[in-house]
This record gives sequence, C-alpha cells and structure tokens, in this order.
Amino acid sequence: MKFYFAPLEGITGYIYRNAFQDFFGGEVDRYFTPFIATAHEGTVKNRSLRDIFPANNKGISLVPQILGNNAQDFISLSKQIRELGYGEVNLNLGCPYGTVVSKGKGAGFLARKEELKAFLSEIYSAGITEISIKTRIGKDSPEEFEELLELYNQYPVKELIIHPRIQLDFYKNKPNMEVFEKALLKSKNPLCYNGDIFTVADYNNFHEKYSQVDKLMIGRGLLVNPALLREIKGGNAIERKELKDFHDRLYADYGKVMSGDKNTLFKMKELWNYFRYLFPEGDKQLKKIQKAQRSADYEAAVRELFAACEIKKNAGFPASF
Repeated sequence: MKFYFAPLEGITGYIYRNAFQDFFGGEVDRYFTPFIATAHEGTVKNRSLRDIFPANNKGISLVPQILGNNAQDFISLSKQIRELGYGEVNLNLGCPYGTVVSKGKGAGFLARKEELKAFLSEIYSAGITEISIKTRIGKDSPEEFEELLELYNQYPVKELIIHPRIQLDFYKNKPNMEVFEKALLKSKNPLCYNGDIFTVADYNNFHEKYSQVDKLMIGRGLLVNPALLREIKGGNAIERKELKDFHDRLYADYGKVMSGDKNTLFKMKELWNYFRYLFPEGDKQLKKIQKAQRSADYEAAVRELFAACEIKKNAGFPASF
C-alpha cells in the first residue's frame, strides 16, 4: 500500500510538511500541496509558488496541486512548475468551499461538463507534464459521477484520486462507497481512495473490503494523529513527548516566518482543532489554548495540557469509516 498525505488549505504547507517529514514522514510515500490557483496570463507571483520551491522541500516527494478552470492559465502554471523540477501536477476538482465553487473551480467545475471536457482535452493535449486528478463524485448528486468517470476515462490520468462525497456534503455524511465500487470496476486509470480513514480500525475495515486498492490518501486522520501510518503498519502509538516535540518544532518554525504572536497563535490554534481529539479529558486546557492572545499564555496552556492529560489511544474524528 502506498500512502499519500492529502492537501489541506492553510495547514499542510512546507513548514508543516518539513516538520512532519522529520518526525513521522518515514511512512508517507507522497505529499500533495494545498492548491496553487491559476492566474490570468500566467502571472503567478513567487510568493504563491514559495510552497513548492525545491529548497523548501528537500527530501520530500511532492506533487503540486493546481486549482483553475482556464486551460491556458493551467498550462502556463504547469510550465512554471515543470521548470522547478516537478514531473507531475494534480488538478483540484474536489474543493467544496463556496468561494471556489462559485467561480466554477474545484468541485464547482464538475457541474460544467462541456467546459470541463474542453479544459481536459486542452491540458492533456499540451503534454507539458503528467497530470493526476483529485475529484469528488459530483456537485449536487452522486449520479453525476457515471458521466464524470466516462469523461476521465478519455484521458491518460496519472492517478484518479476519488473522494466519494459530493460538493454539497462538504465533509459531512459518509463517503459513498457504492459509487467508489463502480469506479473500481469501470475506471481505465489507476485509482486512489481518499476519505474518512481516521484510525487503524478504519484502515483495516477498508483494506479488508477493498484489498485491490493499493493507494490511499489520508488528510484529517494524519492531522489528528501524526503517527497514524506508523500505527497502521504495526508500529508504536504516538506518545505525549513525541507530540509535544512535534508541536514545539511547528511553533518555533511558524514563529520564524509569521509576523507577531497573533498570526503564529492563529496558525497553531488551527492545528489544535485536530490535536484536540487526542485529549478527550483536556477540555479545560484546550479552552485556555483557544483563548490565549499572548505567546506566554499559549505556552503555559500547552505545558499544562501535556503535563495533565494522557493521549487517547486509537483517537480519531467522532465519525469513522
């Protein structure tokens, strides 16, 4: 089984990736970046590409992800990425958020079948680089995916990464495994599964049912428990000191590149939206972490949490696969 780290916008950038790779990355086969949005006439600024600069990703197997619906802009950005040394880009057809969908991008592009067909024909014909696709199964209804899969089958998709939810689901409801099973039978391209693998039990249940699947993309499960892949492979469960050291590395690295306590603490509090599931008895300390406005208060709350609370074994999101 190959394991991919899913992109999560605003979280899994190069600072997070480097820390994760140093502490837990031995089990990750590939990382996918949060999306880089195409820009008109290819005028993407360097700060938008900083996340994929090779100097910021040493020793990491990385696939840059692109968000867009204009073929020429996609091709222009693909050329820039190719010049940085990458031989593959990933097309984002899965982002469910309103600001993206309203522009006909991400999962919003799935509802524009003719435009999507013309777009795919143009970017694959350009032959700039290999292109994988991360997709949902439709915008409004799972029934949309049959036509979408027929469309994907017309192109040499490096890998088709399927998150079997529709755009309207966001991350609620259960993945539609019936649709995924149909894709396993009908896809002409290699498949990767993405969705709701939060615990070792989730993985084992999935693998037992779909043993033919040899690629898994995991996102939120790894944000909650960074050692999840190690545990899946029979290794040790995550320990408090290990997580504390990982946290401290992230806190220090974000502090070096972000301006002021406010921005650094905002970034760390985003991570605690996931870490918190490891500490079900830590409500008091977790509230202090979220309320902290100064670095000293934040650091004290974090120390208190790690000193007072045990990590829950086999922790995951409330709803599992």
